[in-house]
Amino acid sequence: MNESHPKSRRLRASLLAGVCALGVVGFGASQNVFFGDSAAHAQSAPAVTAPLAPQAGPASFADVAEQVRKAVVSVKVKVETAADRSGGVADDNSDDNGAPQNLPPGMEEFFKRFGMPMPNGNGGQRSPFGQNTPRGHQYGMAQGSGFFITPDGYVVTNNHVVDHAVEVTLTMDDGRTVDAKVVGTDPKTDLALLKVKQAGDYPFVKFAQASPRVGDWVIAVGNPFGLGGTVTAGIVSARGRDIGAGPYDDFMQIDAAVNRGNSGGPTFNAAGEVVGVNTAIYSPSGGNVGIAFAIPASTAESVIESIKDTGKVTRGYIGVQIQPVTREIADSLGLKETKGALVAEVAKDGPALDAGIKAGDTIVSVDGKPVQGPKELSREIATLKPGSAVKVGLVRDGREETLSLKLGALPGDKTAKAETGADTQEGVSFGLALAPAKSVKGAGQQGVVVTQVDPEGAAADQGIKAGDVILEIGGKAVTEPTQVKQALADARKEGKKAVLMRLKSGEQSRFVALAFPKAESRG
Repeated sequence: MNESHPKSRRLRASLLAGVCALGVVGFGASQNVFFGDSAAHAQSAPAVTAPLAPQAGPASFADVAEQVRKAVVSVKVKVETAADRSGGVADDNSDDNGAPQNLPPGMEEFFKRFGMPMPNGNGGQRSPFGQNTPRGHQYGMAQGSGFFITPDGYVVTNNHVVDHAVEVTLTMDDGRTVDAKVVGTDPKTDLALLKVKQAGDYPFVKFAQASPRVGDWVIAVGNPFGLGGTVTAGIVSARGRDIGAGPYDDFMQIDAAVNRGNSGGPTFNAAGEVVGVNTAIYSPSGGNVGIAFAIPASTAESVIESIKDTGKVTRGYIGVQIQPVTREIADSLGLKETKGALVAEVAKDGPALDAGIKAGDTIVSVDGKPVQGPKELSREIATLKPGSAVKVGLVRDGREETLSLKLGALPGDKTAKAETGADTQEGVSFGLALAPAKSVKGAGQQGVVVTQVDPEGAAADQGIKAGDVILEIGGKAVTEPTQVKQALADARKEGKKAVLMRLKSGEQSRFVALAFPKAESRG
């Protein structure tokens, strides 16, 4: 490890800080040192203890490893390079988590952020073993892992392992090799389904129906660095990780060793059930540092089932633009908590419009399951099949309501958009100059156009810019600047801390809560 690297120094400092902290705790315990009003007060609080478990962990992972590793395969892929697809000259692909040059949407930025090796700039891509592929080579090789999920030869792996595949070869645990074809892929979740061309009765594993808890034992099986079947063990470190890889991020974090070549391989629980599909690692060096991310089994099973049945992934769709609920927005709407997804706009001819959902509603649950924010709502709806009937819980004008709707199919590559404005600075004016939309060419007939924005004003802090159109303020439609002024005055008289505006920027709509300046005290 390069000790001069900033990340290395931070990691070293963190470890040393942990050692020092342990030393202080140990000293305090041995000397009966208490922090608080008194020792008696400190002793009155019950100690936090964990329930006794009959066994901290399995004495050995050998039995479960022997049971599952026969179903895990090495995936070797001949891929078409960018040179073949575009007629230009491009670099080759390297082994799996060496980040193929042709990454799925959003994944290139992820690999950059998380320290994955990327193509170098001198006309060749460096592989994990140091060789560079000459420019102009038409085909490259990618390598990863996968696992059988049916006895007739269906195999799960990552989309980025088989992206632009020309040929796919699987190597089984006993050394046999078989050819496979790509049935379908889903770049949004980085999953792919393969099918072995040769008929046979293959060993397979099943997805777990229960989600593991943080702290549960897991084992990862795969083909790191092309070495062949390898088993590593660890625990679930965290759930619900959003690493910016796609619109439906909900990764399980594990600390079992996962390296390049493990992508697409399974993570098992102690019962030999698949709880995740290994996808990415965080690593400044490209090697294992104990932070790996796996697609949860519930997501993988749903996506793979859809690909297996239809050859593609179809996701539920309700037809709304949504944004987070900030503290100011919650105060404006009379919400007790900053939870839920605020509806900024309802799509025409969509399920939400048919069900009676309106802009300004805050969606707080789907089929009784709480919605924490826009990301959770998008993921929950996406897991449901088009045509499914769902009950949407929402808050409107301070009252809770439940509406029933029938999900549509997500059109094209559209995803629910979450937009967040910056926090409003209190104690400053809004800083807006306004004009009726009908008086501004190209602004339409509805609303009030923002013609100027004071860069030091509260409106600028919220991302409001010239050309934005105020459609509503305080829940009422506006067409004249005087209506905006009156709505602000009314809201302030009512003692509200902020006023809620509905804006249109281009084709997108969103809500912005502008906090009123605090009154100055004079002495």
